[in-house]
Amino acid sequence: MSCNRTSAETFESLPPNGSHAWEAAAAPLRGCLAGLLVLMIAVGFLGNSVVCVIVYQRPAMRSAINLLLATLAFSDIMLSLCCMPFAAATLVTVRWRFGDSFCRLSAALYWFFVLEGVAALLIISVDRFLIIAQRQDRLTPRRAKAIIAASWALSFCVSAPSLAGWTLVEVPARAPQCVLGYTELPAGRAYVVTLVVAAFFAPFGVMLGSYLGILHAVRKNAVRVRNQSDTLDLRQLARAGLRRRQRQQQVSLDLSFKTKAFTTILILFVGFSLCWLPHAVYSLLSVFSRRFYCSPSFYTTSSCVLWLGYIKSVFNPIVYCWRIKKFREACIELLPQTFQILPRVPERIRRRVQPSTIYTCNENQSAV
Repeated sequence: MSCNRTSAETFESLPPNGSHAWEAAAAPLRGCLAGLLVLMIAVGFLGNSVVCVIVYQRPAMRSAINLLLATLAFSDIMLSLCCMPFAAATLVTVRWRFGDSFCRLSAALYWFFVLEGVAALLIISVDRFLIIAQRQDRLTPRRAKAIIAASWALSFCVSAPSLAGWTLVEVPARAPQCVLGYTELPAGRAYVVTLVVAAFFAPFGVMLGSYLGILHAVRKNAVRVRNQSDTLDLRQLARAGLRRRQRQQQVSLDLSFKTKAFTTILILFVGFSLCWLPHAVYSLLSVFSRRFYCSPSFYTTSSCVLWLGYIKSVFNPIVYCWRIKKFREACIELLPQTFQILPRVPERIRRRVQPSTIYTCNENQSAV
């Protein structure tokens, strides 16, 4: 429903188009914002592409969690290619020049790739909870592939109704991108609530519960180890069988290796929450609040919220490069020789200089 077609007196004084303020902005400002968005597209595409290439080229890296991280990276790549360029063009021209049909398609693709990225992060969080808190490592690469395929199908089923016209998709100029518009139809509002709950609130609740459970298990284990160290003396430890200790050492090595990825996944969860909480609230207000949807500040609010949502696609590879040593090394190896500042050291020489670079990698101990 357009803001022009209203009989309410409270909305008669509202301007029909919230982009007039943006049209009045200086051209250099629009150019700077467009250039920044293009930089975000480049960083998001290249950084996430490196993740996919690493997992594809190295069989030792095709563990369950790495397949999920590659799926998350691929959804961000598609978001960078299928949605962000059109949003950048609309931010510069303040007009949607790609047709009404493609507007509805771009909105469906936007939610489709967002849902898949959230699903991948949700599966990773639940897997960390089962490994650390429940001591159950059930997610094999084969099961991960089946779950990934099911998540793609489910994400498509949830996002497809917007393409079929179940809810209003507003063609810019009221927003810099095709967004969910205000509607009074119960079916349309129910679909938007389902979409937002599936994209943010339900995954946020499950992931938050998983991380709280992990932190509780870690704290409980720390207290138990401290109590055992106080009650056991050196003689009791010496009487323990060597064979039993070797078995426990291998199990502890596998669990500790996977526990190291918990902090990285927690950072990804925090980034997801900060980037998508405003977008979820914004989407609900757009559909349920006509005053907000028809307000002069709607265009500015839409621009800020959409930019914040797109930052998540750039945020993930930066976290990988910051937190994961193997990812940094793989990035350096993938760089062309002309762009490398230091010469690459052959592997046999690196082993002699630094023997710790020799790793025993199996599918359970190979996280990106």
